[in-house]
Amino acid sequence: MSLVALLAAVGACEPSVDLRLPSEAELAGLFGTGVELRLNGNVVEIQASQSPEQLRRGGPIWAKAGPYIYLFTPQTQSLFEDYGGVAGARVTTVDGRDRMIARALLRRSRLNSVTWRRAINVAGRARVEATTRPNTMVDLIEFGEENTEFTYSDRYVRTD
Repeated sequence: MSLVALLAAVGACEPSVDLRLPSEAELAGLFGTGVELRLNGNVVEIQASQSPEQLRRGGPIWAKAGPYIYLFTPQTQSLFEDYGGVAGARVTTVDGRDRMIARALLRRSRLNSVTWRRAINVAGRARVEATTRPNTMVDLIEFGEENTEFTYSDRYVRTD
């Protein structure tokens, strides 16, 4: 058997990788109403608004946590599981004037089955307990900053 035939036979045995991307229709409503989703190359872009009241009450903590509330969800996990072509999910939170508050990119390979469970747990606790236990938001921010590429607007988060 020639080397070329051998390499072709070995290549044919490798499992095929599903590089499918979601359609606009498949993305619509994934995170509920008021959240915009679109595909930018192979990254799912998610844009969500934060209310001025939430930002006034929560200040920089709520400004920082905004993207992680959407990133660390079963919906984002299913995007990676169902669409092999999705390389990442990027959440941008905006204020009432569509100015960026915060942005975070989660790459497909960053979390595994164990860390996904932790991510969803941390985000869930923050959503449920944030008003009574603000430290849950701080935990979410720390987890997010360890696992994403992020940026915060100087308008809402001081970096000095």
